[in-house]
Amino acid sequence: MIGRTLGHYRIESQLGQGGMGVVYRARDLRLERDVALKVLPAGLLADEGARKRFRKEALALSQLNHPNIATVHDFDTEEGTDFLVLEYIAGASLDEKLAAGPLVEKELLGLATQLALGLAAAHEQGIVHRDLKPANLRVTPDGRLKILDFGLAALVRPQGDAAATVSMTEGPIVAGTLPYMAPEQLRGEKPDARSDLYAAGAVLYEMVTGRRAFPQRGAPELLAAILQQPSPTPPEGPLGNIVLKCLDKEPERRYQSARELRVDLERLSAPPLTAPVARPRRRRWLLPGAAAALVAMALVVWWALSRTGPQRIDSLAVLPFANVGADPNKEYLSDGITENLINSLSQLPNLKVTARSLAFRHKGPQVDPQKAGRDLKVRAVLTGRVVERDGALNIQADLMNVDDGSQLWGRQYSLKFFDILGLQEEIAREVSEKLGLRTTAEQQKRLAKRSTENTEAYQAYLKGRYYWNRRTEQTLKRAVEYFQQAIDKDPGYALAYAGLADCYTGYTTYQVEPPRESGPKAKAAATKALEIDDSLAEAHASLAFIRMGYEWDWAGAEREFQRSIELDPNYATAHHWYSILLTDTGRTGPALASEERAQQLDPLSPIINAALGSKLYYAHRYDEAIEQTRKALEMDPNFAMGHRYLGMPYEQKGMYREALAEFQKALDLSGGSPLMLGTLGHAHALSGNRRKALQAMANCGRSRSTATSLRSRPPSSTPAWATKSAPWSGWKRASRTGPGT
Repeated sequence: MIGRTLGHYRIESQLGQGGMGVVYRARDLRLERDVALKVLPAGLLADEGARKRFRKEALALSQLNHPNIATVHDFDTEEGTDFLVLEYIAGASLDEKLAAGPLVEKELLGLATQLALGLAAAHEQGIVHRDLKPANLRVTPDGRLKILDFGLAALVRPQGDAAATVSMTEGPIVAGTLPYMAPEQLRGEKPDARSDLYAAGAVLYEMVTGRRAFPQRGAPELLAAILQQPSPTPPEGPLGNIVLKCLDKEPERRYQSARELRVDLERLSAPPLTAPVARPRRRRWLLPGAAAALVAMALVVWWALSRTGPQRIDSLAVLPFANVGADPNKEYLSDGITENLINSLSQLPNLKVTARSLAFRHKGPQVDPQKAGRDLKVRAVLTGRVVERDGALNIQADLMNVDDGSQLWGRQYSLKFFDILGLQEEIAREVSEKLGLRTTAEQQKRLAKRSTENTEAYQAYLKGRYYWNRRTEQTLKRAVEYFQQAIDKDPGYALAYAGLADCYTGYTTYQVEPPRESGPKAKAAATKALEIDDSLAEAHASLAFIRMGYEWDWAGAEREFQRSIELDPNYATAHHWYSILLTDTGRTGPALASEERAQQLDPLSPIINAALGSKLYYAHRYDEAIEQTRKALEMDPNFAMGHRYLGMPYEQKGMYREALAEFQKALDLSGGSPLMLGTLGHAHALSGNRRKALQAMANCGRSRSTATSLRSRPPSSTPAWATKSAPWSGWKRASRTGPGT
């Protein structure tokens, strides 16, 4: 959208994204001013009738001409794109200000009074906000508070019932953010002005204390707390009484209008009348004055310390989202959402995100997130729950501070599957904001980047990644089917081609196809992915592996590996594969350093830990190689390549009995792999057993012959995108370390 012109508005940059669309900074070419352009999600307005009703409501909102409300300038449609034109407001959201801790009372009262003034002006026009929260309040550099998105939650109405306002639970996203929703909203009752006043009280509580009124993490616990638990006790005093009255569970006992709230806030803001004080009474005033000074000092110190709170959180684990209902056919969805969030959040600056393989060790309904966070040595964990029924999704996401177990952020989403892409982007953005991470425009662009707009293609891609991660002959075949389905739905889906390349590079290792069949398809898929999007680190790594292992093009492979690592320095597989190239070209020291980096990024990967043992072996550090490879086998005792790598240093140390035992285990676990047979024969030869060495070589030859006869048939169908690849010569050599995928 950047650079595009809608109507007479030229889009210049993206400001943010939420459930109601993407917000851009744009230039009004007629009036020569900056505006905020909110582009609504495709399909939000189902027909022209809905569009007309939306325009009528937008016109009513445009009449809200108040200094504390962001003005609606225009609503229009161009080439099927619906958009609102809003006042552009410089400054920071209240959400961002509160990341530094509670506000001092003077600033707090000034902003709260402006909030009440804005609410009063809108309520007098019969317009209720419905989603008041710190993120929807913006503070300009000169201290003016502006209420954003006023009334937008009420703009979408059902067809055939223009008079009934609908909660967005019937549309693409929930109307309201759970921690700020009034009890009557949660009970499904129609919200009114007093519901906004409850939300204002929740905002005030957070401004006073620096934390939410109800800190519960999970949606069920939070719902129960708002509906049943007593309102939290704010600090004593007049301001605490105001907050408590706003948060009353019964609308009749709250402020009945924003004007009433404004009067009390203004009264509290007014300077007290003072009179000359007689000398004998000075001592009576001394203690309260000193106490006030000490309290003020404590608040300043606390505020200063709390400013660094979000910045201290420099590490995060995204734990596997729970698949509620435990339907194994839906597991791909919860796993896919988790994996995509890990990938997105890994791009944020100054944030270490736990690798997928490490995070997925903490999968299951009974996982304690705080304990998992401590085990993973991170400062925050993101957890979630996914419920999918008939194409509708309900997703709860929660961000926890591992140190004290407090909730940093939480939100519940109800949406259709077609909005899943935007939802993941929104979660990543909100998490980055809550952690106090300041992102550049380029980083924000990467967070919001989508490889497809086709949700059916995206669903097939998630299934492909789900099966690819299981790495067996059968699951790799299933993964290829789903990646191909994704490509059929969206021929421009670069990530799906990268997924195919990843599968085909593993076909030889897992004995699905011989290299002369899988190699050309792997190269064609990786090349196609890069033709579509040259910024995919995974595709560059796959192409590098192909050039290294299939084509013996070391220089080309090195360029691709370096490009992959440049694009994503945290992609462990690129470092792991690059270490193979460095080993094969005689650069033992850099190879060891590259594998160590891979192991740091993905410390519980069996293949990377075992490969680190092999790099120590090539550095002639045999005892360290044995120790490291044993650690890898503790993670997965049935890992065939790990037993091979353990046998290699035993063999070099002359410990032939131990080496032969490990090579035999590798052979048994691999199902008779020719690679393992060759290794076993070599060890027999070195140990002086000529007969068994020759027997192993003979078996190896028969195994290769059988493999060729079984897998030399051409594929039944070759996709059109793969027919453009260059003539193929197959493997030119075998890597000393094996494919290592």
